[in-house]
Amino acid sequence: MKDVTHLKTDFLEYLEIEKGRSVKTVENYDRYLRRFFSFAKVKSPGQITEKSVREFRISLNRSAGVSGTMKKNTQNYHLIALRAFLKFLRKRDVESLNPERIELAKTGGRDLDLITADELNRLIRGPQGDSLQALRDRAMLELLFSTGLRVSELCSLNQDLDLSRDEFSVRGKGDKVRVVFLSASAKKAVADYLKKRGDFGEALFVGYSSIKKGPSTPLGTSKDLSRLTPRSVERIVKRYATKAGITRKVTPHVIRHSFATDLLENGADLRSVQALLGHANIATTQVYTHVTDKHLREVHKAFHGKRRH
Repeated sequence: MKDVTHLKTDFLEYLEIEKGRSVKTVENYDRYLRRFFSFAKVKSPGQITEKSVREFRISLNRSAGVSGTMKKNTQNYHLIALRAFLKFLRKRDVESLNPERIELAKTGGRDLDLITADELNRLIRGPQGDSLQALRDRAMLELLFSTGLRVSELCSLNQDLDLSRDEFSVRGKGDKVRVVFLSASAKKAVADYLKKRGDFGEALFVGYSSIKKGPSTPLGTSKDLSRLTPRSVERIVKRYATKAGITRKVTPHVIRHSFATDLLENGADLRSVQALLGHANIATTQVYTHVTDKHLREVHKAFHGKRRH
């Protein structure tokens, strides 16, 4: 009988190869399981018990985080990983805890970080001038709002984007391909940026801070160009949010929220928005409806409190 460490390795390989999960997901599952095994001092599958899981949950709930406790969603991620591991063991006829004995913690409704239309406009207008960096940043912000791309998807784009069309395909979570669409302003911003670049680097969005520029070499060479990371893009968005005088936290994902709410407020149906965002489950998309249902606000305004004087 293999110990849990070897079984975990088999499970993670199964997730990556047979289930097609992303490397990031596999890394997260590995981390969550290691945390449980370490806490419960589990060596064999038979040592995973309801009692050890319950004590682990209490530990997670009390663990110090930014707000004093770990968020319920994060706690659930640990339990989801453990449950998936137990289902894998059952499939391999390995005796352990029944995965159905693990229930997830109830979570409250998800709060959306939203910015106003005026704040969004100030944010996108932030990059000024025609320097390569300003053109890159303007293209990035326009593209985020036009397409609703995840920051990882934005960073994976290459310079060979076909701007003769108003759409392109992107490979998102779970290796799923979807079509996203370019607004006229996004297309122009990307075209202006690419025209100024003139190099043969592969990545669409690259860093320039380390490039030594001379009067006749404004671009550097392709070997100088490193693809921007999601963390770099987050820092750039934060800088322009501060410049625009937006006091709340603004990230690329907040721009994705703005993309979704803008569509719904202007009459788009939920299924279409689900497809444009690349959500596997429509329940994920439904989080936007409570902030965009203008019809209900209008009904309330038109019909509520008419008998009061």
